[in-house]
Amino acid sequence: MLKEKVISAEKIQKVIATLAEEINADLEGRDPVFVGILKGAVYFMTALTLHLNRSVVVDFIQASSYGATTESSGTVTLIKDVTVDIAGKDVYVIEDIVDTGLTLADVVALLRARHPRSVQVVTLLSKSSRRKIEIPLDFVGLEIEDRFVVGFGLDFAERFRNLRDIWEFVSDQEGA
Repeated sequence: MLKEKVISAEKIQKVIATLAEEINADLEGRDPVFVGILKGAVYFMTALTLHLNRSVVVDFIQASSYGATTESSGTVTLIKDVTVDIAGKDVYVIEDIVDTGLTLADVVALLRARHPRSVQVVTLLSKSSRRKIEIPLDFVGLEIEDRFVVGFGLDFAERFRNLRDIWEFVSDQEGA
């Protein structure tokens, strides 16, 4: 169940605009490929790339470590790989939230093995208190406390992604 609104739609858009300004400044002299981590990053990546001042290549990769729970399983499964050749390119990995860092570390390692010129991580949310693997985050929208959140691409068992705001979610078992 939705417990409490954590971040309003208006705040999300302001954070994205600020991140886009930072990334626009960073894009000079780069050959960028934006790789969104499905499915959660779709909303964030779409909103972010609409603010960029130049054309960028976009692609997606899908990995999973959650399933239908609020805790990461610790095992990352690759479901969909990128289709664009990223060798020699500047890759911006777009993530909705970095929690334990397990999924992201595996995705970044997979992408680095393809010999891009650079790999940078852009995340809307970071939950550093839950990090199990420290991974450099180059562009961070907001640091949040340890809550399970849904909305704006974030889900619980594939539900709630389409909420405009980000909400704390408590499963029926936890809320009982």
